[in-house]
Amino acid sequence: MTKGYWIARVDIADPEGYKAYVEANAIPFKKYGARFLARSGRYENPEGSSRSRNVVLEFPSYQAALDCWNSPEYQYAVTLRKPVSTADIVIVEGYDGPQP
Repeated sequence: MTKGYWIARVDIADPEGYKAYVEANAIPFKKYGARFLARSGRYENPEGSSRSRNVVLEFPSYQAALDCWNSPEYQYAVTLRKPVSTADIVIVEGYDGPQP
């Protein structure tokens, strides 16, 4: 089964207000087996646009990544995030095929 990933780029307008989102998202992330691969570390932006915070979350499957997004627990967390930040989030299926 291929893994699923969230790729998120976020600008935070209110760091104190964002803490409520971080606390709330921990519940569905744990429930759906999420694991942070990147969480706001250093980055370069050699092409295109970017935001100030970049996050990559790994899920045990693509379906788990979708289920987490659609869960009532995460949708509640979104209501806390939206007033204090702007985000671009993409959910992608992992690749287990041949490599170069």
